[in-house]
Amino acid sequence: MRIIVSGGGTGGHIYPAMALIKRLKERDLIEDVLYVGTEKGLESKIVKNAGIDFKTIEIRGFKRKLTVENVKVVELFLSSIRKSKKIIKDFKPDIVVGTGGYVSSAIVYAAHVSHIPTVIHEQNTIAGVTNKFLAHFVDKIAIAFPDVVDQFSEKKKLVFAGNPRAQEVVDIKKNDRLKEFNLEANKPTVMIFGGSRGAKPINLATIEAMDKFLTADYQILFVTGRVHYDNVVKKIDSKYLKSANISVLPYIDNMPEILPDLNLIVGRSGATSIAEITALGIPAVFIPSPYVTHDHQTKNALSVSNVGAAKLIPESDLTAESLFEEIDGIMRDESLQKKMSVESKKIGVPDAADRLIKVLLDLVNK
Repeated sequence: MRIIVSGGGTGGHIYPAMALIKRLKERDLIEDVLYVGTEKGLESKIVKNAGIDFKTIEIRGFKRKLTVENVKVVELFLSSIRKSKKIIKDFKPDIVVGTGGYVSSAIVYAAHVSHIPTVIHEQNTIAGVTNKFLAHFVDKIAIAFPDVVDQFSEKKKLVFAGNPRAQEVVDIKKNDRLKEFNLEANKPTVMIFGGSRGAKPINLATIEAMDKFLTADYQILFVTGRVHYDNVVKKIDSKYLKSANISVLPYIDNMPEILPDLNLIVGRSGATSIAEITALGIPAVFIPSPYVTHDHQTKNALSVSNVGAAKLIPESDLTAESLFEEIDGIMRDESLQKKMSVESKKIGVPDAADRLIKVLLDLVNK
């Protein structure tokens, strides 16, 4: 299969695309693959580092207000479609897949008008603007949350696939990696993590709760994010940094490898995080970012917390007390942990990449 994949802007669009490509390669289903993104986008670094062929187009998203700048955006979109048509003509794909972000709009639309089979993947409970636009033209719309169904009028195109990222973590086994962070390998562990860049409100609440975590019957792996690490360390008393019960790190490379060693995860509720957590059935406390488009992280978190697989703390309610009470209440109740794990696994989709691949194969072989 010759495939073009496009998605950018955030890791939430890029990592599912990369997981799909990885699984296609594992199943020896790729003859050739090309990733289309923007030169300045996060995808440029991630895709190039993975050794995948990468081509760029210049495109920007619309401003929400009517401005002169939007005229330039339209011009760029039309220009990017012309370049995308040339990319398609040269590469000759069997199928084109878009995983979101405005960069995927041009290449997927160009594939449509070039009569190439097309699929988009929507990771969140709130459909993105790009995917809503492309939904009118593509052959199939793969979704990761049932909640998003009503946001697409093209119901016959919808297929539930889950998030391909989930399949990358499901086969990872428990290991002794906690020892790398000066923690005990077999002691119940909570990871508090605000994303790769960290989250200041989560960090501040965790710092203020340190005294209570110091004497807990479980250990804390506190990942601050690289941007915040130095400031966090300055604010933490040295006794906490020296504690055998608390480990403070800026970031963890190959984060998925450590997930099976965790009893509870506390952090943001991006689609990729939820896919990984539910695939492994790990209890969670979600603190959604209120700054994302359409507050979709809150909707994502609700879809998991409403079935009892996670707890939710709105950022406006986040304090050292609310954070500790939620964590401590779960960690002191093994039956609750088991119940949350069971419910989490029920909504997890550990074969998500294979489900999405089936959609692709059905279209290519149609």
